[in-house]
Amino acid sequence: MEEIQCCHCGQFVPKSPRHKEQYYCGKPECQRARKAAWKRKKMREDPEYRLNHQASNKAWFEAHSGYWKRYRKKNRKKAERNRMLQMIRNKRRLKKIQGEDACSLIAKVDASTARKIKVTGQFWMIPVIAKVDALKVYISEIPDIYQ
Repeated sequence: MEEIQCCHCGQFVPKSPRHKEQYYCGKPECQRARKAAWKRKKMREDPEYRLNHQASNKAWFEAHSGYWKRYRKKNRKKAERNRMLQMIRNKRRLKKIQGEDACSLIAKVDASTARKIKVTGQFWMIPVIAKVDALKVYISEIPDIYQ
C-alpha cells in the first residue's frame, strides 16, 4: 500500500483509498492543523466567507461586551506578558521603520489615502464569465462632508 508523509508531523502513514488528496494523518493535532490550513486558505480566497466570519465575530463581541476587560482582570499575568511582548514588537518594528515617526507603529483607521478618481455616471456591468443579466449601476460622487 502506498504511503504519504503527513504535512504536519512528518510521519509516513498508509494512504487512504477513499481520500485521494490526503496530506495529513489521522492524529488529532494533525487534523487541527489541516482544518486551520483550510480556514486560512478559505479566508484568503473567499471574500464572502471572510465577511461572514467578520460579521459573526462582531455579533459575538456585541453579545459579550466587556469580555476582554474581564479576561485581563482575571488573568493579570497573561495581560502583563502580552503588554511586554507588544512593547518588544513595537521596538522591533521601530528598527525596521528607521526614520518614520514612532507613533506610526500602531495601525490607524485614517492612515489610508483616498484615491481621487472622479468617475460618475450611468454604467452597465456586463458579466463575462457567468450567464446572468447585465446590471445597470449609477455611480455618483460623495460630497466632502461625508469623507
